[in-house]
Amino acid sequence: MTSETATRTLTRQRRFVTPLAGETLESLAARVLPEAPPQEAADRIRSLNLHVFALRQPPGLLLCSDVIYVEPPLG
Repeated sequence: MTSETATRTLTRQRRFVTPLAGETLESLAARVLPEAPPQEAADRIRSLNLHVFALRQPPGLLLCSDVIYVEPPLG
C-alpha cells in the first residue's frame, strides 16, 4: 500500500436509519425528526423514500432491513 492510498478521506454520506422491529412510519418520524411536527416529519420521510413506500405491500410496512433516508441527496 502506498502512502497516497493510505490517506484518502471519506466523504460525508446522506443520513439514514433503519427501522426498529414493529416501528411505524409515524414512530420512526418522531424518533429521527423530533423537531418537526409529526405529519410533516412523516411526509418528509415518505417523500425521501419512494423506493420503500411506492412498491411495498401492504403500504407503509417498514422492515428492519430497510434503508430509510432522513435527508435529501447531498449532491
